[in-house]
Amino acid sequence: MQLEVGQILEGKVTGFTSFGAFVDLDGGKKGMVHISEVASEFVKDIKDHLTVGQTVKVKILAINDDGKISLSIKKAESAAPRQSRPKNSSQKAPANVWQGSSSGDTQPQTFESMMAKFKQVSDEKMSDLKRDSRHGGGFNRRGTNKL
Repeated sequence: MQLEVGQILEGKVTGFTSFGAFVDLDGGKKGMVHISEVASEFVKDIKDHLTVGQTVKVKILAINDDGKISLSIKKAESAAPRQSRPKNSSQKAPANVWQGSSSGDTQPQTFESMMAKFKQVSDEKMSDLKRDSRHGGGFNRRGTNKL
């Protein structure tokens, strides 16, 4: 089997070093997953994430001239299609800024219209802040406390 950079394969973990894990691939090839490519979070001890004999999906990052194969588990997982999780009914989906709001507006917005809306919301927030500061906001403009 011809191995290519970017290819996603399954392999079996065969051993560990302080900086990664060795994985057997098809065709008697062996590659190494650096500890930084095991998981998306910080990995202090690789044995907390992998075991010898475990089958893992790996993505080929590089194949050196001397035949060494660099692999990634976390990039193989991120490349695989993810199943959508059921949404909690109390959580609203975030608005897609470039496609309109989440309130059913499906017309794409222009940059100018988005900026106008941003300015309007920003001006409203600023006027609320100014009004609150005039009526007991706690500090005056000179920086001394109102008592």
